[in-house]
Amino acid sequence: MTLLAVENLSKSFGGIHANQDIGFEVAEGEILGIIGPNGAGKSTLFDLVTGFTRADSGKILFDGRDIFGLGPDRIAALGIGRTFQKLKPFADMTLLENVMIGCFVKQAHIKQARDRALEIIDFVDLIEKRHHFARELSTGQRKRLELARAMSIEPRLLMMDEVTGGVDQKTIPGLVELIKKLKASGVTIVTIEHNINIIMEISDHILALDQGQRIAFGKPADIQNDQRVIDAYLGTVDVA
Repeated sequence: MTLLAVENLSKSFGGIHANQDIGFEVAEGEILGIIGPNGAGKSTLFDLVTGFTRADSGKILFDGRDIFGLGPDRIAALGIGRTFQKLKPFADMTLLENVMIGCFVKQAHIKQARDRALEIIDFVDLIEKRHHFARELSTGQRKRLELARAMSIEPRLLMMDEVTGGVDQKTIPGLVELIKKLKASGVTIVTIEHNINIIMEISDHILALDQGQRIAFGKPADIQNDQRVIDAYLGTVDVA
């Protein structure tokens, strides 16, 4: 079943076309990877789907419901969570407090929110850090906290912006396993990732963007051999 469907989504900033007629579908329970060089429009696409930026035109359907134009709070309440490339936890609050805030979207009482937050923190393997301040965490631990915060609203769809970006090589395998663990728990995932090896490993389908346009969509093996994708990453060779 299609959980997210995007049709002809476009957004311009002045004369710059950040996204042009982007379309794709995400089936429930799968991982869609989004790739493209810097400036391809990946993060803008996330902002459009999650309501942080309003698209100029197009359609966004979540579980069959039109969510075009809704604000991020309403979209989150419907079941779409997201992480951000730039990590901004509440630095002077504990991990538990950071995650509890999101839990109040679904939980009405403090004890329920606290219990649910502890379950999520345990899921991302940070339970021993639950009473530490967010500012005390390493970058890899902050990535896990960012996922925990996104999970706190109990999303059906989780949109992740470069979960493995900016961390050391030893930290990456653990984050990849966490992504797989999230999928196994039943969460549908859309993820932006620059590491091609990772995106090929975890994705069921891949959407490739370049200069705000969709240049390819398909299974990892097909995308890996698509000349348009190769050209976007490596440049074309002028043989004239």
